Amino acid sequence: MRVAPRRRSVSESDAPLREIIARHGLSASKALGQNFILDRQLLARIAAIPGSLEGQTVYEVGPGPGGLTRALIDAGANVVAVERDRRCMAALAELQDKVGSRLGLIEGDALKIDERADVGEGAHVVANLPYNVGTALLLRWLAADPWPPWWRSLTLMFQKEVAERIVARPGDEAYGRLSVAAQWRASPRFAMTVNRSAFVPPPKVTSAVVHILPAQAPAGVDAKVVEQVTAAAFGQRRKMLRSSLKAMPRALSALESLGIDPQRRAETLSVDEFVELARALS
Repeated sequence: MRVAPRRRSVSESDAPLREIIARHGLSASKALGQNFILDRQLLARIAAIPGSLEGQTVYEVGPGPGGLTRALIDAGANVVAVERDRRCMAALAELQDKVGSRLGLIEGDALKIDERADVGEGAHVVANLPYNVGTALLLRWLAADPWPPWWRSLTLMFQKEVAERIVARPGDEAYGRLSVAAQWRASPRFAMTVNRSAFVPPPKVTSAVVHILPAQAPAGVDAKVVEQVTAAAFGQRRKMLRSSLKAMPRALSALESLGIDPQRRAETLSVDEFVELARALS
């Protein structure tokens, strides 16, 4: 029986990423928070974190020269990539010429993209996020309204300390506003650590990938109130709640009705307690 030859992946049939970068005269921009990953095996591991991407739409922010983009396409995804750095567009267009409609390119600022219109419902987000906008983008996606959100999952690279804040639990040193934002109606997990040596140029810190799935939102809770409560509580995290929340109308009476001691500090409240407090104030 004849065995059909294995189809070569985009990564295998393409020139090494280092060569593509050199040919297009690219270098990572510190101002744009760029750090490129050249290791194809590592990129394939990142692309595998969401599970099967065969036939799925993936939204990628900051593809740079397209290393992760190639890994996602090899995994069977149809990629919509937004890139702010005009220098990278020629290298990405070259890839688009090879894969056709499986890669859509948007030149622009990810913070200004209308994802529901430009990407569509049910997309997986997979990105080596630029360090300078990573947290802002995550908070934007976690605050999506209506809920469930337009995204099906988030697989995102951050500085390791940011990743630890996303998954932290009450009492952890890293537990804070970002922890509650990521956990009150979603489920984040720490997926993998990425050594600084994997990047060109190497950043000063270790990185990590976090995988987040949306969960059912608690009933009767306004997302904006959750944001307000956590911003106030953790804005003065060393103070007792009776001090940090005093600027919020009805906050002290809500604490009393919920049986939450106003002498506690924000870092001791569970995500569920923050949800109950936000529900009382919604």
